[in-house]
Amino acid sequence: MIQQIVFILTLGGAGWFIWKRASRIRANINLGKDKEIKDNPDQRLRNMILVAFGQKKMFKRPVPAFLHLLIYFGFIIINLEVLEFIIDGLAGTHRIFAPFLGGFYTFLMNFFEFLAVGVLLACVFFLIRRNILKLKRFWASELAGWPRLDANIILCTEIILMLAILTMNATDQVLQQTNEHYVNTGKLFFSSFLVPLFQHKPETMLVFIERFAWWFHILGILGFAVYVTYSKHLHIFLAFPNTYFANVEAKGHMKNMPVVTNEVKMMLGMAEANAAPPAEPGRFGAKDVNDLAWNNLLAAYSCTECGRCTSECPANLTGKKLSPRKIMMDTRDRMEDVGKSLEKGGPGLEDGKFLLGDYITKEEINACTSCNACVEACPVMINPLEIILELRRYVAMEESGSPAFWNSVFQNIETNFAPWKFSPSDRFNWAQEEK
Repeated sequence: MIQQIVFILTLGGAGWFIWKRASRIRANINLGKDKEIKDNPDQRLRNMILVAFGQKKMFKRPVPAFLHLLIYFGFIIINLEVLEFIIDGLAGTHRIFAPFLGGFYTFLMNFFEFLAVGVLLACVFFLIRRNILKLKRFWASELAGWPRLDANIILCTEIILMLAILTMNATDQVLQQTNEHYVNTGKLFFSSFLVPLFQHKPETMLVFIERFAWWFHILGILGFAVYVTYSKHLHIFLAFPNTYFANVEAKGHMKNMPVVTNEVKMMLGMAEANAAPPAEPGRFGAKDVNDLAWNNLLAAYSCTECGRCTSECPANLTGKKLSPRKIMMDTRDRMEDVGKSLEKGGPGLEDGKFLLGDYITKEEINACTSCNACVEACPVMINPLEIILELRRYVAMEESGSPAFWNSVFQNIETNFAPWKFSPSDRFNWAQEEK
């Protein structure tokens, strides 16, 4: 009874922390501007199934993709066993499904163990890639400190949790031989290799080890669920809504501001006579997170920090400061700072800081070539370019702070309808000279 009460309190506590953190994240995303996204529902659903669930875009790099898929499906399927953990914890039973499923239970446990070993080996491989082979994209300056530690914590935690499952099953198999409380599960292949380690231990010690491994695993799962809400691994859950609400228009299409478009059409006599007057333009572009659309902020929380975007960015490859990954991380950091301030009753967005300038510099956004390489590379369909363009729009239209040669181009387009400084009437002179 005491164990059941402790379990219920633990489960309730973890649920409360997750709910509180999820509410904070939702409030942070809602700092963004309203935007209705209801177009192309079939395509959006297909993107979510193929890209978020099916990991389609990961397979441009097949080896890490396969190992990531193993961890991902292992994480989902092994956690089906957590359902049994929860029922046992609430009811005070032990392996409640085993008597009902019989031989199929043995098959399931062996399948779960196979995935557990696969997850364990994949995590070891990823730790080697990050810390021994030191792939360049995992050692960029924006990953110094907490981001790099975060990835290692998750990988080590997964390894320990998988070892806990195998230890629990091994001691359980030994106890099945002498204690009727432990239901016969049949032979479990992988954990049976650990059975000799516990074969001749006292029963009290075996019960302690089995119970410790059980509690360690369920507490680890609950702790992991809470920790994920503070980690880049939040993408495990947010990749699904992010791929659904991602931009489905052709890459390279840049959205105009409707207010500006209407104004230009009116100046050119293209607007309808009975057209409604344009709304107040508000701020042109984005200076802070509240100027971005909510789906841009959702994308920032969905970022996996894998660096595929940055590794494909031509500006970054030529030594410029721009890193699309850093753009998303900085956007998330700004949201977090504002959210923490609001939670404490502070000034929030009125703290004297802005996304542009205090987190992301003009040098970074001006280096972008708008090539969409980062958008194409992202495995969960994040679009850093949308944020970069909104920040550049603010600099150009509100501050007139674009580089001098850009302003010359803007002026020529405005007066001559072309980037070059000559009259539109002279545009065909080259053909006359040929004659």
